[in-house]
Amino acid sequence: MNPKGEKPKSKITASRKLSLKMLLLTRACEDLERERQDREEEKVRQIAEKLPPLKLSGASLDELQKICKQLYSQIDVVDEERYDCEYKVGKHNKDIHELKLKVQDLGGKFKKPALRKVRVSADEMMRALLGSKHKGSMDLRANLKSVKKEDVKTDKVLTTEVGDWRKNVEAMSGMEGRKKMFDTAGGTQ
Repeated sequence: MNPKGEKPKSKITASRKLSLKMLLLTRACEDLERERQDREEEKVRQIAEKLPPLKLSGASLDELQKICKQLYSQIDVVDEERYDCEYKVGKHNKDIHELKLKVQDLGGKFKKPALRKVRVSADEMMRALLGSKHKGSMDLRANLKSVKKEDVKTDKVLTTEVGDWRKNVEAMSGMEGRKKMFDTAGGTQ
């Protein structure tokens, strides 16, 4: 890709693209027309095979009735075949649908339903999990340690020295403060 994030330019000109599209469309139209003609020819061939042309000229009433009965029996046979084919197609479609569901389950590509937020108290949750075994309410605060609160103000007064804090910092800062610490701790030299 370009560092600017632009689309790479095509090496085929717009007029060439248009002519290619036109060629593809004309080829597709020709293929569709050829397929339609093939279907029509197959239909005519199937009808000619199943039902030969009738010779009705110069036939008597008995012969016409016999021809009608033959046609009626052929219609029954064709209807039975059609019904069988429709049943098989329906069964195959159902099998295909079930197999698709199995594949989706195996692949794990199914949509998870959106979960709703539900407010449940601790007691209700324990009842749902444990059923009738849960007895009494669950008081979570009863199990906590109790801590004795002491007076914080009196502790602060005892631990802190009364005085100006700035004097303390100035006295201990720098080398003078370090020297004073050694002098007071170590004694005289």
